[in-house]
Order: sequence, then structure tokens, then C-alpha cells
Amino acid sequence: MASKEETPPIAGGGAGRGAFAFISRGWREVRDSATADLRLMRARAESARARADRELEHLLASASALAGPAPPLPPVAAGAPIAEVEFVRRRIQPKIQELRRQCSPRAPDGGWPPGASSLRVDLSGIAAIRNAIVAEGDGAEGRRVAPWKGDRAEEGRKEWEVVRMLRSGLKEFERRSLSSDMFAGFRGRGEFVEKFKLSLKSLNKDYQESKEVPPLDLTEILAYLVRQSGPFLDQLGIRRDLCDKLVQMLYSKRNGRLMYHPLSEDRTLAENITEELDLRIARVLESTGYHTDEDFWNDPAKYKISDNRRHVAIVTTASLPWMTGTAINPLFRAAYLARSAKQKVTLVVPWLSKSDQELVYPNNITFSSPEEQETYVRNWLQERLGFEADFKISFYPGKFSKERRSIIPAGDTSQFISSKEADIAILEEPEHLNWYHHGKRWTDKFNHVIGVVHTNYLEYIKREKNGAIQSFLVKHINNWVTRAYCHKVLRLSAATQDLPRSVVCNVHGVNPKFLNIGEKIAAERECGQKVFSKGAYFLGKMVWAKGYRELIDLLSKHKKDLEGFKIDVYGNGEDSEAVQTSARKFELSINFFKGKDHADDSLHGYKVFINPSVSDVLCTATAEALAMGKFVVCADHPSNDFFKSFPNCLTYKTSEEFVARVKEAMASEPQPLTPEQRYSLSWEAATERFMEYSELDKVLNNTNGHPGRCGKINKARKIPLLPKLSDVVDGGLAFAHHCLTGNEILRLATGAIPGTRDYDKQQCMDLNLLPPQVQHPVYGW
Repeated sequence: MASKEETPPIAGGGAGRGAFAFISRGWREVRDSATADLRLMRARAESARARADRELEHLLASASALAGPAPPLPPVAAGAPIAEVEFVRRRIQPKIQELRRQCSPRAPDGGWPPGASSLRVDLSGIAAIRNAIVAEGDGAEGRRVAPWKGDRAEEGRKEWEVVRMLRSGLKEFERRSLSSDMFAGFRGRGEFVEKFKLSLKSLNKDYQESKEVPPLDLTEILAYLVRQSGPFLDQLGIRRDLCDKLVQMLYSKRNGRLMYHPLSEDRTLAENITEELDLRIARVLESTGYHTDEDFWNDPAKYKISDNRRHVAIVTTASLPWMTGTAINPLFRAAYLARSAKQKVTLVVPWLSKSDQELVYPNNITFSSPEEQETYVRNWLQERLGFEADFKISFYPGKFSKERRSIIPAGDTSQFISSKEADIAILEEPEHLNWYHHGKRWTDKFNHVIGVVHTNYLEYIKREKNGAIQSFLVKHINNWVTRAYCHKVLRLSAATQDLPRSVVCNVHGVNPKFLNIGEKIAAERECGQKVFSKGAYFLGKMVWAKGYRELIDLLSKHKKDLEGFKIDVYGNGEDSEAVQTSARKFELSINFFKGKDHADDSLHGYKVFINPSVSDVLCTATAEALAMGKFVVCADHPSNDFFKSFPNCLTYKTSEEFVARVKEAMASEPQPLTPEQRYSLSWEAATERFMEYSELDKVLNNTNGHPGRCGKINKARKIPLLPKLSDVVDGGLAFAHHCLTGNEILRLATGAIPGTRDYDKQQCMDLNLLPPQVQHPVYGW
């Protein structure tokens, strides 16, 4: 054999011999590969045959075992076979042996047939048996198994004789088993028959799973397109429930048949339709051979869990000693999240140059280094907590905008969180952080990004010149950046604009110090002491938008109705002089004082806190006053919805009701807080609400480090799908925003601070950073 396959020598020199030697070597490799394939095919055929033998042995053994534990039977003559076992041995076993001979791949002489190179194991016989038996069993229950493609036309013509015999034999055996005392322990259909059916199903499982998947019809494609276009339609003002009903209606009419009632209000049915649609798309994609390991816009180099602890980065737009909500609330959130052993927490706050510190921080407080400011922040927090806060504080460069009265990040804020810790990001004021963000996309760097909306910017902008036009533009820019950079958005109250992927929930708590003050005041009242020796007061930053305009208008309009009523006002701000001038103009009984900490001892004696502001999202001072056991008089506004459940919160809708509420509060005593009310104001309860509504608890329990786009994983999605249309749109929006924010002219035209696309030299020195030209030597969009 080898001598025949050798290449004969050819005259022509060494080059010719080398070429033919190369060809001969290649032919031997092909021959060896084909031989190996044939061996593998033979092994697989033997394995299938052996498995059929095992199934048959198991079948016969099951039948024999049934005779063992049966109740005692009347004596039978020696050698008399049991009828049922004899039926299996004489009627079923020969038919299965005939089936094995017909399906056997070997030649009659025991060798392999000449066409072994095209050998395959034909399972059509087993499939036919399986279809016959299963259809018979399922038909009794009122269900029908659809025939395979091509079987419907030839089912009656090509059905094997062995199949008919086997099916009729099983019917007879089942009838005998139901009437026999030996099978009295089984109810319904014989367990033996059921085991045989299951054996045939498992034997042909692989063939069953390889059925051809029918293509998508038009209604299914439209339903999936509408479902993936939900966020885009939401931007056009089309409600989400209408989109869901449209998807349900389209999918229920697939293949021209009404599968479900299209206008059903059943939430479970709607969820089932969604899962069915996802699974249908997945099967069609799988049948085409499509596969991907990563989402379309995903960064494969994302954070991986290594030490069984997740990393949470909280990025905010302000820092102490600026006493504002975006400086205080993220600080407490970091402290309470760090109490859990599941995650490590980093608080990322802005660093201002010396000149900006003098403009922002009160009482001429300035810091020469980030370490000095970090020490101040930790000392302030430690005085108000009853535990040690174990979290890290990092700084990013920022600049103060006098026009916007806020801090604008300079450069790419995301670069100040290392890739090793880029797991979960909480963006406090996500719209503010991303207006001029020109850097890496948050959702690309982090596995899960949560935005917490603190400020009602639209309300502030409407009060400015050309406010209607500006608020219209800012509204859509906020939608743009929050959709492009966040997986989930939490709105503290319904006073904010409705943003994509957002839910309303108060996830802020009260400084524990105020709860302690409230407990102290309640104890003194129980002892009969007079704790409220003063009347009404208001505390807040002295700018018109913080409720001072509403306060001046209400007091001037009802000056006669509130004759003798006096109020003390505490605050500092840009509009201090204008507010005081207006109060003197109307001759109002208002006493102005410099701003103080709300926990100051001099404020404990006030009984009524008045807050007429309608620009707040969730007023921290209102929550603090309630925690101290005071009356609160505030507007009936979405920003105060959380406080309406407290009996000491008195709301008004009209100016006349304002007068009535003030008189009511001044003439009565506030009720002590119950333990439940006190707990609902605490940061422990706020952290629980945050974990639930942000789905952070699900993300932290997901140990693979890839929780998915919105934190919610569809159980029906078992294989990778094509990228969602919403993900593609979000990626396009992020890319467009990145391009636009890279143009300095466009940045300046929209109100950005000059030079904030990158941090400056002074900030490099303060934070020990390399200059942007060194970090990005080739700078583009």
C-alpha cells in the first residue's frame, strides 16, 4: 500500500524532487485526517448503538422490577409467565431489535460498508417512534405536538410498520396495566409507559433541538422594533404604556392569528409576551449562527471582581465647607454605604483654586492642599456620626461659575477614578456633571451608573432673561446627557423634569444630629418644660430663587391679616442686599441675620419653620425642622410630597391658606414624632430606599461584575442578542455629545467657563497632575 502511494522519482534535479516530496507529504496528511474522521464517525455510531442498547436494557429491567414489590398474587403454576412481562418480551422486544438492525451502520459481515466516508447516523426512525408515542400521550390531554417539517405530507404514507406495531402494543400494555392488580399502585397512565416515552425523548433530544426555526414574520419584527424604540418614542412624548400595548397587540397577532387579547391589562401577561418576544428573537439569531461575547457599545476591559468586594464611586458637584445639599448629602451617602462589607466607597469631590475658594466657601475658609480640605471634611462628618466612616476621598479639578453659581468640572472627571475601581458610579446631579463633559463615557467605563437628580434647574432658568427659550434647550440637553451616560436615574421628587430611565424616590436622610435634638426636645416636653420660646423663622441661601420672592410676596399681600406676626430670617447670598431692601420697602416685620448651621443651639427654641419655596427639589432644611419636632409651613408642591405624611407639616395652596396655616401653627403645639416617623427621616432608611430603587442591591449581589445595561436581566435572554436599538441610539448620542463638547467655540456659546475642557497649570500643581499636553499628546475630538 505504501509502495503504491510513493511518488516515483523524476529526472529534473533536486528542485523537482523537493516539489513532489512536498505534494506527497500533503497527500499523506489529508489521508491521515480523513482516516481520523472516519474513526470518529465510527465511534459516534457505536456510541449511539450502545446507548440504544442501554435504553432497551433499562426498559426491560423496569418491567421486571415492577413484579418485585407488587402485592402478593394468587399462586401460579411454575414457569407460567406474567402476562405483562411476556407481552414486553414477545411483542415489543423483537420490534426494537428489528429497528436496531435497520438503523445499524455496519454491513452484514460485521465490517464497514464501502461508503463509510459518507456515513451518518439516521435518527429518523427514532424520531418517528418518538412522535408517535408522544403525540398519542399528549393527545389524551387535549394538546397536539406539531409534526416536523415535511412529516405532515408523508406521515401516513411512510410510517414504519414497526412504529404502528409498537404504538398499538403500548396501548394494549397500558390497558392491561390499568386493569391488572400487579400495577394497582400506579394511578392514571402507567408509570412504565411514561418511563419508556421519556427514554425515547432523551434518546432523540439532540435531534429535537435541531429543528428548523421559522423566520420572523412582519408583526414580530414590528413589535420588536417598537419595543426597542421605547426610549426614543418617550422623547417624542409617546407614553410608555401605549408603547407596551402596541407591542402586545402586534405580537399577539403573529402569523395572522390572535394569540392573546391585545388590550389585556394583565401585567403578568405583558411580561410573558416580552419574554416570549426576546426568546423568539434569540432563537432566530441562534439559528443563523450569530454569536457575540460583548454588547455593541461595551468596553471589554471593564472592572472585574477580584476580592469579592464591589467598588462604588460617588461623584458630586460640591464639597464642604460649602453648606449646600450636593456637598452634604453625598457625604452622608458615602458614609452609610461604606458601612456594608459588600463594597468599598470612594467620594469624588471638586477641588477649587484659592481664588475660587474665596468666592465659594463661607467665613473666608481656604485650603492650601487637598489633604487639608479632606481633614476638614472628615472632622465635620465625625462630629455628626456615631460610627467610624471608612471611605476614600478623591478630588477632581473644578472651576466656579459666577453666572451659574455652581462648580463646573474641568477636564475628564472619569479619569480620576482608576480602572481598577471603575465598577459602580453614582453621579450626584448627572446633568450638571455632564453638560460639558468631554471624556470617556461613564457607561463604557463603569458596569452600572446611577444618577441622582438634586436640583430643579428648569425652575431657576425660567426666572432669568429669555427663560422660556433657555429652559426649553436645557430640558432637552438634560434628557440627552442623562440618557447617554446613566443606566438608572433617581429623582428626589416629582418637581424635577421627567428624565429617561428615572424613578421618583427620596433617597436622602437627615443628619443624625437633628434626630438627637428632636429626641432631646421631646424628652424635655414630657418633663413639662417649655422648649419653644420663639416664634417663626426661615433659613436658606439668600437668593431670590430659594423662596425669598414668595416670602416677600405673601407677607406683603397679607400684611393686615398677619398683623403682629414677626419672622427671623437666616442666610447669606448674592441677593442679600436686594432682599433686605425689598422687605424695608414694604415695611415687613422681618429680622435678618447671617447664615447659621441649622443645628445651632440658638435655633432650637423656634417652633415654626416657614418655607414658601417652590424651586426646591427636596428641601433639606424642611426635613431637619421636622426631625427637631417643629411645625413646618410649606407650599402644597411636589417637592414637599414626602413630608405631607407628617402631622407637623402644614401645607397650603393659596395665600389665604398660608395665613390660616401660620395662625394654626403659632396657636398650637407640634406633636412628638413616632419611632416610625423618626426612622423614615434617618439615613439608614434613606440608604435602604436608595439600594432598592437604584437596583444597587441586585447589582451588588451579581458576582460576575457585569450587571447589564439597566441592572435588570431578562430571564428569557439565554443567548447573546444583537445590540438593542436603544443602546445604539445612546451610543450615537454620547458620540455626538463628545464631538460637540470638544469644540471650544460651541462650549463658550453654551455658557461654559473658558479653559474647562482641560484643567489648567495651577490645578496640575495643586493635584500633582501631569499637564494635559503630556497625557494627551495627540488631541482630537
